[in-house]
Amino acid sequence: MATRDLPSTFRTELAATLRLAGPLALANLLQMAVFATDVIFVARLGQLALAASSLAVAIVALLAMGLNGVTGAVAPLIAAEIGRRHNSVREVRRSTRMALWIAVLIGAACVGLCFFGGAFMRLTGQAPEVVALSGHFIRVIAIAIVPMAVANVLRTFVSALGRPFFATAITALSILVNVLGNYTLVFGHFGLPALGLTGSALSSILTACMTVIAYALAISADRKLRRYHVFGRMWRIETERMRQILALGLPIAATLIAEGGLFSGAAFLMGRIGEAQLAAHTVALQIAAFAFQVPFGVGQAATIRVGYHYGAGNRHGVGHAGSAAIAISMAFMIVSASTMLVFPRFILSAYVDVSAPENAVLVAFALQFLFVAAIFQLTDGLQAVVAGALRGIQDTRVPMMIALFGYWVAGFATSAALGLFTPLEGVGVWIGLAVGLTAAAILLLVRWHWRERFHLAPM
Repeated sequence: MATRDLPSTFRTELAATLRLAGPLALANLLQMAVFATDVIFVARLGQLALAASSLAVAIVALLAMGLNGVTGAVAPLIAAEIGRRHNSVREVRRSTRMALWIAVLIGAACVGLCFFGGAFMRLTGQAPEVVALSGHFIRVIAIAIVPMAVANVLRTFVSALGRPFFATAITALSILVNVLGNYTLVFGHFGLPALGLTGSALSSILTACMTVIAYALAISADRKLRRYHVFGRMWRIETERMRQILALGLPIAATLIAEGGLFSGAAFLMGRIGEAQLAAHTVALQIAAFAFQVPFGVGQAATIRVGYHYGAGNRHGVGHAGSAAIAISMAFMIVSASTMLVFPRFILSAYVDVSAPENAVLVAFALQFLFVAAIFQLTDGLQAVVAGALRGIQDTRVPMMIALFGYWVAGFATSAALGLFTPLEGVGVWIGLAVGLTAAAILLLVRWHWRERFHLAPM
């Protein structure tokens, strides 16, 4: 843990960040594998089912992302509390308990919003047959939002307390549950009926609930985590602590929604362009999102490491922790970008049969989108890690404004203009994504570099 009397160097922070980021990044990758299994099973139901599920998942994922942003504010709070005082059981318990309250209350509201998903899809001009199939799917899968949010709080708690390997192990287990659930419910096995898309949604609910149970068991079994009694006195409302989480977390939620909304908005643009391009976009985005999980995990680690030093008042430690996270992220994204450029068809083959004639159009579009994705890998990783470092020093409001400008003014506007009004169509949409991510990365990096000038770092 970071304390005032322990020295911090770039080398020590590099090692500490790698120890924390490794399990978190692996857990993120495994979580994407959970989502990927849904896509793999649904893709075998046909292009219409894949397009319908992608629109519904875009809405659910956007709401879940925002909810995770609000509750994720518990990470810098816990880290700062431990940085200030190693034995801070009561403060950590209060923060975690109120984050769980927020997960349930706001999560329930998000479930209600999903029941209007079909109407929203019609307003955006989606094909009637896609809306009909997607509208039912979203009403079922929305139920998974609440347990997913609760699991995210518990994952943050165990990671900030130095047990990130629990996140890795539990997420690996959830892959098995989701595969079994999809296999059983989508196509009908073990005597159960084939439920198609509805079966995939039910599998997601089952997986989310299992994840919560697994975290609860892990916390109860671990001696260090058990002493925090995070499930004790759940009925007690700590108004001031809830206000702190909301004040810090709502801008984080807006930032994540702005970024997730950029990609979800791109899906709706693709829906207007054509069903084949929407399906190709879904597959290509899964691949890009899979690669993004590593810098996202490094960003989560940066929030915790920077937060420790911020709470301890260690100005140099804050800088070293942020720099180490940026270096790790950039090294990985160079590798992922190179892989997308050199082996695009091999990567696509994990999702679709690239040699099948009926997939020829989808594959051709997906290859074009992957080329653009390879180009923006570096800036995508950079903006994720720098945003995480800024959260560690509890700076969330200005990064929110940067996100809104970068993702929507620069990014989505470019996607809409090039995608709908030029022959570039789908490629134009992806160029807009690259523009938005690059603009956000540059502005966030400037703010991090000038953090002392803005009086953000401990003095």
